[in-house]
Amino acid sequence: MKGKEIGRSAGILMPVFSLPSKYGIGCFSKEAYDFVDFLAEAGQSLWQILPLGPTSYGDSPYQSFSCYAGNPYFIDLDKLIEYGWLEKADIAGADFGSSTNSIDYGALYRNRYPILRKAYLKSGIQKDEDFRKFVKKNEYWVKDYALFMALKDANGGASFQTWDDDIRLRKKKAYARAEKAYASEIGFYEFLQFEFEREWKALKKYANKKGISIIGDIPIYVAEDSSDVWANPDLFQMDADRRPVNIAGCPPDAFAVDGQRWGNPVYNWKYHKKTGYAWWISRMKRCKELYDIVRIDHFRGFDEYYSIPHTEETARNGKWVKGPGYSLFKAIKKEVPDLQVIAEDLGFITDSVKQLISDTGFPNMKVLEFAFDGRDAKEKPKAGEKAAGNAYLPCNYNTNCVVYTGTHDNETVRGWLHSIQKPEYAEMKAYIGTDSDDEEVLTEKMVALAMSSVAKYCVIPLQDWLALPNTARINTPSTLGTNWLWRVDGKAFTKKLAKKIAGYTVLYCR
Repeated sequence: MKGKEIGRSAGILMPVFSLPSKYGIGCFSKEAYDFVDFLAEAGQSLWQILPLGPTSYGDSPYQSFSCYAGNPYFIDLDKLIEYGWLEKADIAGADFGSSTNSIDYGALYRNRYPILRKAYLKSGIQKDEDFRKFVKKNEYWVKDYALFMALKDANGGASFQTWDDDIRLRKKKAYARAEKAYASEIGFYEFLQFEFEREWKALKKYANKKGISIIGDIPIYVAEDSSDVWANPDLFQMDADRRPVNIAGCPPDAFAVDGQRWGNPVYNWKYHKKTGYAWWISRMKRCKELYDIVRIDHFRGFDEYYSIPHTEETARNGKWVKGPGYSLFKAIKKEVPDLQVIAEDLGFITDSVKQLISDTGFPNMKVLEFAFDGRDAKEKPKAGEKAAGNAYLPCNYNTNCVVYTGTHDNETVRGWLHSIQKPEYAEMKAYIGTDSDDEEVLTEKMVALAMSSVAKYCVIPLQDWLALPNTARINTPSTLGTNWLWRVDGKAFTKKLAKKIAGYTVLYCR
């Protein structure tokens, strides 16, 4: 399942929304192209992003209204001015949030959509041949998505599960009436997807020409309140009234005593298998259009998934259920033979998950912050035997993996230094070979440890190259309201930093 091979290489983890811009959130603006230039100057060949979908409640990119659609917030408003669809006066004075280092999603929701609607009405996009081709090519998802969003607007943003039954259940007459009644709004949401894709593919093409491959990111599950579930209920474990029977999550552990109740409907894998995994093949073909490499979140769910009865308020009473296993990837391999995938296999991983990863041949993930807490050990190691029990320690890597200092769900390394216990802290210092307690020195040593490892790919969050504290953390799992907000200061992308990153990249043959 490998396309054009990328050799030993390095890259940076940087969400699009965290880029600097003058419109309240990172987007496909000049600053994104400047970041690509910075990556090239720093000798990087990978840019890992987070999911690009339109976000729903909680603003998480892992809870989207569609697994196919793109986030309209990423559309560059300057481009719309360039096209003549907006005037500068349409944007001047608009409130996109008062902070340059944090995102105000409420302000964006209130004030960006009216501006985008102005552009749509002035664009005359329905006459554009490229637009018509886009809608026709993507009719398999964009038609339902656009109507879904129009109906959400008409229902005050409420979940589709609260809509009148005739349209919630997609009865033919109700569907036809809605298409007619909301034709203009459907056109608006199709317009947003057309412009999103045009701008994203232009940015990706620019990155590729600079020698930089894009690592995309997709959640294994889709949100309950999504066009995916509304339009395709047979794909999920739903009852006769099309309500979820079982939902996804994680069992209780040291980090969450009640487990994690994600709320996503779990798949009806028997139905998927019966269709030859057609929906997953379609999804992966879409990913191949948008990215060079696809990171699949929560990969272990394909081996076994944690299923929680929808009536349960916590994840305590869930159970592990067998997933599709290799048969899914065999089907994908046949239809999308050159797709490149990274398997996110973090947490407690069973032998059967390890076997699935081995069977697929996908590189898996290693996180250095996990290398000093013993979580991956099957039993508590004896003194002097720590290295033998922890798969996240570089001495235990094979080459077919991707090493990170941390991910979007982790603390920054500098923040993590304050949370680990004294024995772990001492062990970390011994492993990286330093007596220093300087946080910037220790952060840089951790970065160097990742870069020097045998892992084929090394991806470092930008925050760790900058040695930033936890104020720059992207997400704290199982919390709401303080995540997905961080934005970098545009002044951070200095020639000095690029030279430093390039130096490590050359030193460690990446």
